[in-house]
Amino acid sequence: QVQLVESGGGLVQPGGSLRLSCAASGSIFKIYAMGWYRQAPGKQRELVADSTSGGSINYADSVNGRFTCSRDNAKNTVYLQMNSLKPEDTAIYYCNADITRYNGNYYIRGDYWGQGTQVTVSS
Repeated sequence: QVQLVESGGGLVQPGGSLRLSCAASGSIFKIYAMGWYRQAPGKQRELVADSTSGGSINYADSVNGRFTCSRDNAKNTVYLQMNSLKPEDTAIYYCNADITRYNGNYYIRGDYWGQGTQVTVSS
């Protein structure tokens, strides 16, 4: 199986910074896209940033210029550096990855989610 484990959330004042990490583990053959989504109370889950295996990174307009998504392919890890945080960034942040795993007999491609980490921006 495959697991995504996030870390780095917490409470921060407006204008502050946080860094989220997400490490993928298990019987991984190949990771394609890895990225971050978020869901605020009463709202739908939305894309924050994603990183393709080719190195392209896409950002939501609301975070462009403030957040930086990066990957360490050797560690199967994706990061989200969040600067100049605003109260409207408050949400549960979820890691997402498109992964092919090997079960001993077959290669199976699937979409995986982490458990989520809370980010709260408040004074």
